[in-house]
Amino acid sequence: MAWQKVYNGVAEGEIIMTDISGWDWDSGKKLISDISDWKKIYHWVEEPYVSSDGEKIAAVIKLPDDEVFTMCENGVAWENAFDRVWYPRFSPDGRLTAFISDTGEWALAVDGETAEDKYDFAWDTRFSNDGKNIVYMAQKEGKYFAVVNDVPWEKVFLNMTGLAVSNDGKRAAASVQTVAFKEADIVKFQEGCYSAVIDGVVWNNNFVNVWDIVFSSDGKRVAAGVRTNLYDYTVAIDGVVWEKTFASVWDPKFCPNDGSVTAPVRSSGKWFLAKDGQIFWDRKFEQLWHHMYSKDGNKIAAIVAPQFGRWTIAVDGKIWGATFGDMVTDAVFSPDGSRVACLGKENEKWTVAVDGNQWDEYDMAWQPVFSPDGKNVAAKVEKNGRYTIVINGKPIKEDFAAVWDPVFSPDSDKILIKTIETGQNENKYFRRVMPVADITG
Repeated sequence: MAWQKVYNGVAEGEIIMTDISGWDWDSGKKLISDISDWKKIYHWVEEPYVSSDGEKIAAVIKLPDDEVFTMCENGVAWENAFDRVWYPRFSPDGRLTAFISDTGEWALAVDGETAEDKYDFAWDTRFSNDGKNIVYMAQKEGKYFAVVNDVPWEKVFLNMTGLAVSNDGKRAAASVQTVAFKEADIVKFQEGCYSAVIDGVVWNNNFVNVWDIVFSSDGKRVAAGVRTNLYDYTVAIDGVVWEKTFASVWDPKFCPNDGSVTAPVRSSGKWFLAKDGQIFWDRKFEQLWHHMYSKDGNKIAAIVAPQFGRWTIAVDGKIWGATFGDMVTDAVFSPDGSRVACLGKENEKWTVAVDGNQWDEYDMAWQPVFSPDGKNVAAKVEKNGRYTIVINGKPIKEDFAAVWDPVFSPDSDKILIKTIETGQNENKYFRRVMPVADITG
C-alpha cells in the first residue's frame, strides 16, 4: 500500500494518512460534473467539497419549491431531504457524510442514510485512516458525549471539548467537566473541575484545565496539557503528570519510535522543548509551538520565534536563516524526514518555504505537499482572485475558479489536480492527472 498525508476532503480539513495506491493514476483530464447544471435545478448550491481521490464533488443544495435541503453528489441528489444540512465531509474511503436536522433533531447521514439515534446537536466528524470508523461529538438534554460508529458513550458530561481520535478510529478522548460549579464559584474552580475522558472512562484526577489531548500512534496511550493550579502547567500521560511544572505548555506529542512525550514549555520567560518533563533542546526561544516528528521519529521540527516578532522553523533546535514577520504555519516533513516545508507570511503576503528557501509571493497559500520520494513539493495558491497549483515554485500554466490540495502519485512521477475551471469550462469540475515533469520541466 502507498500511504500519503492527504487533506480529508475539505478545503481546510484534517490531514490523515490515506492509501492512494488504488486511485486512478492514468494521465488525462476527466470531467466529473458540471455545477452549472446543478444551479439550473436547485434554488441554491453551497460551497462544494471534493473527495480525496477527486472522483466526487458534493455540495449542500436547497430543493426547488420547498424549504428543505439535501446533498448533491456528482449531480445526483440524495433521495431524502431535511430541515437543515451542514458540515459535509468525505471519508477517506469515499463516503459522503453530513449532519442533518430532522424535526429539530440532528443525526449523521452517510451516503444519504441517516443514523437511527438523533441528538439535540452533533458536530466535528472524524475518520480513521481507512475511513471505516467515524467518530463525532453530540449533545442531548444538556449533556455531552462522543459517538463512535453510531454508538454513543454511555457516560455523559456537563461539558466536552477537544475531541481526539486514535489512528484506527476505534478510540476517542476529550476534555470534560467532571464537577459542577457556579460561574462565580472561584474556589471550586481552582480545586479542579476538569479531566480527560477516554472511551467514556475519566482519568482518576481532576485539573483546573485540560487541553490538546493526543493519542499515541498505536492508540494505547493518551497525553494532554493540564493546569494543576492557577499558575502551574504540565503534561499528563494516562492521568500521571510530569514531576516538573512550567509557566505554560503547548500541544504534547508522542515520539513514534520510543513512546516518549515532548511538549513546548515556558520557563523563566522563554520557551523550550521538553521531553518527559525535562528540557530537551539546548536553546530557548521567544515562542515555540506546533512541533512535529518525522515519520521515523528521529527528527523534530517546530515553528519558533528566535527573536520577538520574527518567525521561522527549527529542526532539532537548529533554526533556518529565513524568517517572517507576520507568521509561519502549516509546517510538514518530507516522508523520509530529510526536508521541511511550511507557509510564511511577510507584509500580508504569503509564500511557501522549503528548507528555508522561499517561493514567489501569493495572496494566499495552503499547506505544501511533498512527493513520496521527497524530491518535489506542491501547494495550492491564490493570486488576484484565481487559484492554481505550484510545484517547486513553478505554477502550472492555467488558473482556476477553485482548486483543491494536490496529491502526488505513489511513484512520485504524477500529480492529481482537482479544479473548477473558468472561461469555456466555467463551473465544470475536472479531475486531472499530470506528469510532474510537464510542470517542472
